[in-house]
Amino acid sequence: MSPESDRVDRPSSAVGMVQLFDVVADGAHRYAGYSDGGHRRVVDGSQLLAQSIVAAAKELPEHGVRSAHAVFTRAVDDARPLWFEVDVTHRGRTFAGAIVTVGQGDRRCATVSMLLDVVQADVIRHGAPPPTVGPPVDAVDVAMPMVGRQLRLVGVADPNDPDEVGPPVLDAWVRYDSVPERPDLALALIAHFTGHLSLSATMRGHAGIGTGQAHETVSSAVMSIGVAFHEPVAWSGWLLYHHESTQVGAGMSYVRGQVFTEGGDLIASFVQEAMLRAFEQPPANHPIPTASRL
Repeated sequence: MSPESDRVDRPSSAVGMVQLFDVVADGAHRYAGYSDGGHRRVVDGSQLLAQSIVAAAKELPEHGVRSAHAVFTRAVDDARPLWFEVDVTHRGRTFAGAIVTVGQGDRRCATVSMLLDVVQADVIRHGAPPPTVGPPVDAVDVAMPMVGRQLRLVGVADPNDPDEVGPPVLDAWVRYDSVPERPDLALALIAHFTGHLSLSATMRGHAGIGTGQAHETVSSAVMSIGVAFHEPVAWSGWLLYHHESTQVGAGMSYVRGQVFTEGGDLIASFVQEAMLRAFEQPPANHPIPTASRL
């Protein structure tokens, strides 16, 4: 079954999302995929990032993805198939590089620069400690529109609420019913959630604004995500996503984050840039955006 036809009537589930990440070969250096916008018809930029990670890993199977930086320049329609072209810029014994171009039809929608390597033994080692937060059981359970994924927030009941005001920081415990055994799909799964709560962390620092207003009274969209994977991926149980908004102004938000295992090991770091601007006039018919509220 083709990716385009396979997306029809697919339930919004963690299992289905991982299948969505698994783009398929469609010619030399080219891969095909699809989207799942759910009831919102919103395609998250982090979905394109996750799929690009898998495309690069398939193109360079002797290496593993170490970091990826995606820039999203055009909206993606979830009703149309996607293509991913992988330009290998270097294929060495230890390191490799690639640029993945993501498009629909004859239009390019995003580019993702990749660094890949073959993991080596430690020379020295240290890792940042996790933030001082309670365990998942003490966090606030938040409903998510996806079967097989649990979310619990530290000290926040609704990340979309403009009345949720506090430091521009969000700590989120995330758990999947199953973790992919394939390393590329596991990396894609980690990368996918990096796009979800960064704007909420930014808006939390300001009264009267929240991601519940996104695409209604404020114009917002994720414009870039960079993620670095520090360790070969293997985990079970909960992951802690720590978001800290360090700057917002001049129409853009900047957030840096870290991903820890439940045991406190730092396995990934990320940054996100997002557009945050006033509408010149109220949006008509709520056009399809590239970023969404949770």
